[in-house]
Amino acid sequence: METLKFTTNVKCGGCIAAVTPHLNKVKGIVSWSVDTASPSKIMTVEVDDATAASVSAAMKEAGYHADLISNN
Repeated sequence: METLKFTTNVKCGGCIAAVTPHLNKVKGIVSWSVDTASPSKIMTVEVDDATAASVSAAMKEAGYHADLISNN
């Protein structure tokens, strides 16, 4: 399993509700969360088969951005 971290423009529960169906369609995402309380709005995504590009593409499809900042 790999952990990907992204900066996002997801700011609230409404934003999370908007991106959830798009991220749920990405095969290989085990879990994800966004720290909306933090000014940097970091999204942490646990993947076993998904790529950073597929996560970013799903976010773009939802009308948001996700820029990769780290992968472990």
